[in-house]
Amino acid sequence: MKAIQFTGLGIAGLADLDEPELAPGHALVRVMASGLCHTDIDVLHGRYGNGAFPLVPGHEYAGIVEMVADDVTDVRPGDRVAIDPNIPCGTCRSCRKGLTNLCDRLEAYGVSRNGGFAQYSAVKTGHLHDIGHLPFHIAALAEPLACVLNGLGNAHAVRAKNALVFGAGPIGLLMALSLQAEGVENVSIADINEDRLSFAQSLGLTPIVSGSAALGKQVKAFDFVADATGIARVVEDMIAYTADGGTALVFGVSAPDARIQIAPFEIFRRQISLVGSHSLNRNIPDALAILQRDNGTMARLVSHRLPLADLLPYLAKGAATPQTMKVQFSAE
Repeated sequence: MKAIQFTGLGIAGLADLDEPELAPGHALVRVMASGLCHTDIDVLHGRYGNGAFPLVPGHEYAGIVEMVADDVTDVRPGDRVAIDPNIPCGTCRSCRKGLTNLCDRLEAYGVSRNGGFAQYSAVKTGHLHDIGHLPFHIAALAEPLACVLNGLGNAHAVRAKNALVFGAGPIGLLMALSLQAEGVENVSIADINEDRLSFAQSLGLTPIVSGSAALGKQVKAFDFVADATGIARVVEDMIAYTADGGTALVFGVSAPDARIQIAPFEIFRRQISLVGSHSLNRNIPDALAILQRDNGTMARLVSHRLPLADLLPYLAKGAATPQTMKVQFSAE
C-alpha cells in the first residue's frame, strides 16, 4: 500500500508498505480522509512524542472498515468510521481519574503507532466510531473538534455570554465555531492576517485585528478568552481581555521552553480562572454529533483534499499560503 512514512528526524517520503496485519480485537480500515495537523510536523522533527521511527503519521482520520479480526463482533466490514487516536494504558493514576488524555504512557495512532496517512490502517475496534452518512472529509474533522470540546469543557466555556479566540487558523476557527454551536452569543476572533479574518467573518464570526486599536478597547470585555496560536506573548496578554470572573484557556501548543509573566495579584483580585487543555478525552462522539447537525460551515475549513504524494510539501510548510486551512489526504 502507499503511505507517507517518517523514517527519521525531518525525513518524510512516500513509501510502498505491506498492508497491516490484523491482531485480535482490530479492524482494517481503508482510509478515506486524513487531516494534517501541526502535531504531525512536530512529530517529524522530534518535538512531540517519543520519535518512534519509522512511522506512518496522521491522527485525524476516517474511513471504511475493510475486514475485522476473527474475535471482533462490535464492528463489521462496510462500517463507516472515525478514529479516536489516543491509546491510554487504563491503569495509571490519570486514567483511573478519567483523564485518559493525560495517561503516563499515552500512545496514539499517527504519533507512536502507524496512523492515517496510508491507504489502510489497523485500529483497535474500541477506537472506531460510527459516522453514519457523514462525508469522510467532514468526519475527519472529528478529532481536532474533539480536542476543542475537551478544552471548552475544562473551561466551562459554554456558560460565557461572549468569547474571544486568538488565532484564525483551522483550530482557532473550529473553536470559535464550536462556541457558536454551543450557544455563546457573540464570538470574536483575533489575528494579524486579514485574509484569515475575512474568511472568519464569512463564517459568521466577528473579526478583530490583533494589536489594533479596536482590540485595545476590549480590555476586560470577554467572559471567555482562548489562545489558539501557541505564541507565549499572546498567552501572556490574553488575561487583559478576560472579564472579571472570566476564564482564560491555554489551548495552543507553545514551545516547551517558552515562559510567560502574569501578575498573581491580577488573577487573585479579578477572580480569573486560568485553564489548560491537552488533546482529546473520549470526545469523538460529541464531536460527531456537532458535525452531524452543522449546516456545512465547519466543512468549509477543509481547504485542500489531496492525494498522498501532494501532501508531502505541506509537511515542510512549503505549500501553505494565508488561504490554507485544513489540508487533508483524500482517497475520494
